[in-house]
Amino acid sequence: MAGQMVEIRWHARGGQGAKTAAMFLAESVLTQGKYGQGFPEYGPERRGAPMRGYTRISENPIRRHCMIENPGIVIILDPSLLDSPAAGVTAGVGENTVFIVNTTETPAAISKKLNVPGAAVHTVDATGIALDTIGRPIPNMPMIGALLAVDDMMSVKDLQTALVEQLGAKFSQKVIDGNLAAVERANKELVSA
Repeated sequence: MAGQMVEIRWHARGGQGAKTAAMFLAESVLTQGKYGQGFPEYGPERRGAPMRGYTRISENPIRRHCMIENPGIVIILDPSLLDSPAAGVTAGVGENTVFIVNTTETPAAISKKLNVPGAAVHTVDATGIALDTIGRPIPNMPMIGALLAVDDMMSVKDLQTALVEQLGAKFSQKVIDGNLAAVERANKELVSA
């Protein structure tokens, strides 16, 4: 990442934690001396409705305050959005875009659906991991763990430290431990093309 800005666009449905993930990641990199910006974009707020989140990370101050139109990384928390042209998961992407998709399908199968020549496609069963470790089908933290397997913006251990600091006052130790395990597992279980 050295010196350049990383722009991440999150695609999910309301209730899957994309807003939380986008903002949490931006706050977490602050502990690494980097700058972060995270925010959501959604229409009518309702569970299950398609929504987007955005995260910018840079070693320099971030002066942009707009949606991310040409993301370097696209994270898809709900694979059903791949079949919805209105979701716009491939809008503004290029041949160097990295996709991380929450699915049990192979990267090759997802690559065919995306149809973005040259893009790097990675998959992870983040929902399955979340069910195993947290007990709920909320894939946001596992997806951050998977992201750290393809970008070195911070280590898994540093992310876990930030997770404990940010969630410690809000959640039980069982929930925190489940999220810590989910991040680590997804980081190790990411499948690359």
